Amino acid sequence: MLLPRWFAEALLLLLSILACSNAAFIGVNIGTDLTNMPPPSDIVTLLKSQQITHVRLYDANSHMLKAFANTSIEVMVGVTNEEILKIGRFPSAAAAWVNKNVAAYIPSTNITAIAIGSEVLTTIPHVAPILASALNNIHKALVASNLNFKVKVSSPMSMDIMPKPFPPSTSTFSPSWNTTVYQLLQFLKNTGSFFMLNAYPYYGYTTANGIFPLDYALFKQLSPVKQIVDPNTLLHYNSMFDAMVDAAYYSMEALNFSKIPVVVTETGWPSSGGGDEAAATVANAETFNTNLIKRVLNNSGPPSQPDIPINTYIYELYNEDKRSGPVSERNWGILFPNGTSVYPLSLSGGSSSAALNGSSMFCVAKADADDDKLVDGLNWACGQGRANCAAIQPGQPCYLPNDVKSHASFAFNDYYQKMKSAGGTCDFDGTAITTTRDPSKFFSFPLIYVLQ
Repeated sequence: MLLPRWFAEALLLLLSILACSNAAFIGVNIGTDLTNMPPPSDIVTLLKSQQITHVRLYDANSHMLKAFANTSIEVMVGVTNEEILKIGRFPSAAAAWVNKNVAAYIPSTNITAIAIGSEVLTTIPHVAPILASALNNIHKALVASNLNFKVKVSSPMSMDIMPKPFPPSTSTFSPSWNTTVYQLLQFLKNTGSFFMLNAYPYYGYTTANGIFPLDYALFKQLSPVKQIVDPNTLLHYNSMFDAMVDAAYYSMEALNFSKIPVVVTETGWPSSGGGDEAAATVANAETFNTNLIKRVLNNSGPPSQPDIPINTYIYELYNEDKRSGPVSERNWGILFPNGTSVYPLSLSGGSSSAALNGSSMFCVAKADADDDKLVDGLNWACGQGRANCAAIQPGQPCYLPNDVKSHASFAFNDYYQKMKSAGGTCDFDGTAITTTRDPSKFFSFPLIYVLQ
C-alpha cells in the first residue's frame, strides 16, 4: 500500500526525533591497514567486553560482518571510494551491493548505516557529481529490500568543506561544493538520515598557527580571559570539538536545512608523531579521548543545538602501522597492532580499572600452522626470546599434552606477555595468532605460568 506523502514525511520526522532523543553513544572505527590483524571474533569479544554498541567499518568485509552476528553491536558498513562511480551510474550495481553486503547479513548482523565513501569532495572531487546518484541508488536498493527504515545512508564529509569554521555562526560550505552538498542535505532530509562529519581538533589546533590554545582542543577548562566566544551569538565554546560540530549546523542552516543531526564519524588524537608533530603525544591522546568520551556521554549537543546529542566514533581501534605519510598517520589507534593498549581508556565512560587494554590478549599457535615452523618458533622463544620454558619440560606441570602446538603456544604466550609492552609481537613467522580466549581453558598448563 502506498502511504500518503504527508504520512511518510511525518513518519520520517518522528524517526529522526526518536533517533536524536536516544542517549548518545561512543563508537569506534576499525581500520585494517596493519600487520597481525586480530581475528574478527577476537575483535568482537574485545568490543563486547567494553560494552561498545557501535562500530564503523570502512568496507563490508564478510569475515567482520559474520563475527558481529548475534550481537547487539550496531554496524556501519562502507561503500569504498573506488566503488562509488559504478554504484552511482548503475542502479543494478547498487542493488547487487546491498544484496551482497547488507541484506545477506540482516537480521543476524545489526547493520544500521551505510557510509558512501569517505571525504569524497576533498579526496576524489571528480566523483562529486555522481555522489547524490550513488546515495539514491543505494537507498532505492534498501527500499526494494524493505530495509530503508532500519539502515540509513549518508556520506562522511571533511571539515575542509567549511573553509572558515570559526566563528561557527558565520560558517558556510565552500561555494564550489554547494550544489553537491545541497543534494546531499536534501537526500538526508527526505530519508531521515544524518550528516556524517569527520572532525579533528588535532588538525584544527596544529594548522591554526597558535590562534587557539592546546587546552581548547583537549577539552580542558580555559581561564576566563581565554574562553572562546562566538562574537555574533555570544555562545561560549568550551572545546574546539563543539565549535566544529556547530560549524556544520550553521553551514547547513545557510542552505536552509535545519535539525539534520550531525554524527561525528571520525575524531581522535595521534599518540606519536615526527619531529614536526609536537602535539602528537601519548599524554595528549589520552587526555583528548578521555575527555571526548565524557563530553559525548553527557548527552548534550553543541551550544546552538543543546538538545541534539553528538554521537561519535573514535578514530581508531588499532594503530594502522602499514599506513604511509607522516608518523602520526600510523598512531591514531588506542591499541597497538599486537593488542596492547597505547594508553588506558574506558570507551564506556567507566573507571580506568575497566579501561580498554590488551591484558586479556593471549598469543597461541595457529591451528593450521606447520609443525616444523612451530618448532623453529618454539626454539627461538625459549632461546633468544628468553621465554621461561621450564614448565613445559618433561615431568613439569605444563609438559602435557606433549605436542608441538601446546608447547609452542605456551612459549609464544610467555614471550608475548613479557615483551608486548616493549613492542614484542605475536607472529613467529606467521605461525601464531592473538586471541582473547584464555589458553588455560583449552590447554592443560595453569594460568599462573601463562601470565608470569
